[in-house]
Amino acid sequence: MTCHHFEEIKKVPSSKASYAKGCPECLAMGSSWVHLRECLICGHVGCCDSSPNKHATRHYHSSKHPIMRSLEPGESWGWCFVDEVTTDLTGLA
Repeated sequence: MTCHHFEEIKKVPSSKASYAKGCPECLAMGSSWVHLRECLICGHVGCCDSSPNKHATRHYHSSKHPIMRSLEPGESWGWCFVDEVTTDLTGLA
């Protein structure tokens, strides 16, 4: 299966440096997180599903924005929540 939502991807500002301290929602509530994910529709940054609060998935459920990517150094993959598929985002600016 492939992702059918690439046409929805927007050019979002790079968040990698801005969120070097962690998940903004977890920081605000004094919680921990594991990895960061960025919404490719609006740029929202949230923590992954291995984190206690799963803010990236919560963002999908509230916004219905279908595609996010990993903000981990050296990773270039994304996840489509709708199609439930991982996709290579190498070269995505």
